[in-house]
Amino acid sequence: MRLSNILSNADKPLISCEFFPPKTDKGEENLWRCLHELQTINPAYVSVTYGAGGTTQERTKRIVLGIKEKTGLSPVAHLTCVGSTSQQLGELLDEYAQAGIENILALRGDAPEGQDGFEATTGGFSYATDLIDFVHERGDFSIACATYPEGHPESKGGVADDIRYLKMKQDNGAVCAVTQYFFDNDTFFRFRDAASKAGVTIPLIPGMMPILNYEQIVRFSAMCGASVPAFMHEKMQPIQSDLDAVKALGIELATKQCQALIADNVAGLHFYTLNKSEATIAIAKEL
Repeated sequence: MRLSNILSNADKPLISCEFFPPKTDKGEENLWRCLHELQTINPAYVSVTYGAGGTTQERTKRIVLGIKEKTGLSPVAHLTCVGSTSQQLGELLDEYAQAGIENILALRGDAPEGQDGFEATTGGFSYATDLIDFVHERGDFSIACATYPEGHPESKGGVADDIRYLKMKQDNGAVCAVTQYFFDNDTFFRFRDAASKAGVTIPLIPGMMPILNYEQIVRFSAMCGASVPAFMHEKMQPIQSDLDAVKALGIELATKQCQALIADNVAGLHFYTLNKSEATIAIAKEL
């Protein structure tokens, strides 16, 4: 089903899940097991990332097509500007269209490992706004985009820049935006209000990242510009070596965060699963 239809037909905040394409066959077996387990909560859609620096494009395509063929889930394929010309991206979009893939999440993407900053491929695109416009013109896709309530880590203008780019993404054809994960709901609400005043009308779907490993989330957050509130450090630091205790607390905190977001009428909740199902299922059942 198309994202635009999923969003318009949802009678309650939808739940969606994101996966990354594993690099090994064993990892792929785990991914399919995770997908099977998550079918019990009936996610509205599942998205598959492009991999760091676009390195897993072929696996992404194979997994997206597999989800379409083997499950009843609606897949969303990530597409980035990294390492591809417009011709190559167009050919991939044509393959998706022929296979019945209707949904694309269009991103600029991160620089490949070892590269200091993002550099556009000759004949490719420099910005997500341009990629969204290209996808919109290329085929009849329902397009999602990304946005950053605390500002993209490379942005010089902070949140104001992100809102400006978000409006451009909407104008170029995006039907919804999935946010970077955050832990302070007030950050999201401020961003949503400011975006609305700037003319953004598409649904903003909060990104959720239940903490399952404290050290890992601190490292992730430092790289992507997501802040970890002081109260979470205070709760997590004393138990950080006890992974079961961290997981239990992470699920509890994420559940409370999701409940507060639902109470304020968010369009949905998008879970960054890290290819694990337990936390997302536990939270969904509580909700």
